[in-house]
Amino acid sequence: MKIAVFSNKPYTERSFRQANEAFGHELVFFEERLNAETVSLANGSGAVCVFVNDELHAEVIKALSELGVQLIALRCAGFNNVDLAAAEKWGLSVVRVPAYSPYAVAEHTVGLILALNRQIYRAHMRVREGNFSLEGLLGFDLHGTTAGIVGTGKIGSVVARILNGFGCILYAYDLQPNPECLELGVRYVSMDDIYRLCRIITLHCPLTPQTYHLINAESIAKMQDGVMLINTSRGALVDTRAAIEGLKSGKIGYLGLDVYEEEADLFFEDLSNQIIQDDVFARLLMFPNVVVTGHQAFFTQNALTAIAETTLANVSAFERGECQNIVLCQKVVCRYKES
Repeated sequence: MKIAVFSNKPYTERSFRQANEAFGHELVFFEERLNAETVSLANGSGAVCVFVNDELHAEVIKALSELGVQLIALRCAGFNNVDLAAAEKWGLSVVRVPAYSPYAVAEHTVGLILALNRQIYRAHMRVREGNFSLEGLLGFDLHGTTAGIVGTGKIGSVVARILNGFGCILYAYDLQPNPECLELGVRYVSMDDIYRLCRIITLHCPLTPQTYHLINAESIAKMQDGVMLINTSRGALVDTRAAIEGLKSGKIGYLGLDVYEEEADLFFEDLSNQIIQDDVFARLLMFPNVVVTGHQAFFTQNALTAIAETTLANVSAFERGECQNIVLCQKVVCRYKES
C-alpha cells in the first residue's frame, strides 16, 4: 500500500525504511504536519501515517476520504487529535501503536524526578563554570517518599515498579486497578487523596474530555506545599497558567514536563535562532525548578523500531481485511489498489 507519512523527521524515515524491508509498502515522506493546508499531499495514498501534532479534524478527514484514503495509521498510542465521529462518517478506519515501549516513557519519567530532586541540570552547569558549591542543590531521599501515579496502564505500572525499587510509598488512581500494581502494594485512592497524600505526582493517563486540565487551580490548591508534578503523557492534562501560579506561590516545588498543551508549534523543531512567541511557555522556562524536554520520553531506539514495525503491520493487516490495534474499524475489506 502507498502510505503518506506526515511529520517526518530523519529518525522517523530511517526506522520506517528499515522496518519496511519486511513489509514492502510504498512510503512517501513529508516533513509537513497533516492539516487542512497539506492534506492534498496524501493524494494517491491508501493510508496516512500521522503523529501527535497532526490535525485530523472533520475538514481534513473529509478531504482524505475524497482523496481515496481509507486508513489513518497513528504511530503513537494517543488519538485525541483524531475526530473519530468524522472518521466513522467518512468511512476511514483508525489504528494506533498502543505499546511501543512503556519502559522508554517510564524511565524518562523517573529521569525527570531524579533531575529535579537532585537538581542535576543546575549542578552540571555550575561545575562547567568551575563552581563547586552545593548551596541551593539540596534534595530529598526518594526512599520513603509518597508518590502518586495517575493512570496505571502499561507505562504507569512500569513507573510503579521503578519507584517501588527506590522504596517509595505508592498511591495510584485509575478507573481499573492494575493487578500488577496491587501485587507491589500500590494503594488505589481517590484523586483528592492523591493530591493530599503525595509529595510526587506523575501523570500517565490519556487525554479525554474528562481529563482535560485535570491539573488546574483547584486541584493544585489541594496538593502538598512544594509538590513535585511530572507530566510525560499529554500536555493538556495540565493547565499551564495554573501551574505557573502554583510555581510562583511555592505550592508546586518542582515541575517536570515532557509535553505541553501548545507544543505543536514548538516541539520537534530547531527554534534556537528564533524568538519564542509563546509567552506562557517562555515564562515556564524562567523558573529554576522547572525542567522541560521536547516530547522526548518515547525517543529510544527500541521504541522507534517498535513504532515502525507495529504501524506497518497494522497497515498490512488492514490490506488483508483485518483490524489490528484498532481505534475505529469500518469492517470493510481494503479497496485500495496500487496504481
